[in-house]
Amino acid sequence: MKIKAIAFIVFAFFILLAAVRMHPFGDISHSTMDDYMIENGQNDTAANNIVTSVVFDYRGYDTLGEATVLFTAIAGVLVVLRREKNE
Repeated sequence: MKIKAIAFIVFAFFILLAAVRMHPFGDISHSTMDDYMIENGQNDTAANNIVTSVVFDYRGYDTLGEATVLFTAIAGVLVVLRREKNE
């Protein structure tokens, strides 16, 4: 019971910290990373579309990770819901 309470307090702390540090809704301030990608995206990646260059080149490992999680979830569902053959 003590571990659950500590885990809850730590989780609540991080949620509150994220809420305090969150940008206000509708705030359109740009970061230096945004400016870099907009200015250098075509030269760095040779892609004409900045969204394509961000998703597939700058965040390629993240996209690969998302695909891996999706594949693992589908494989898990198939394993759980498969039907056994009657022999």
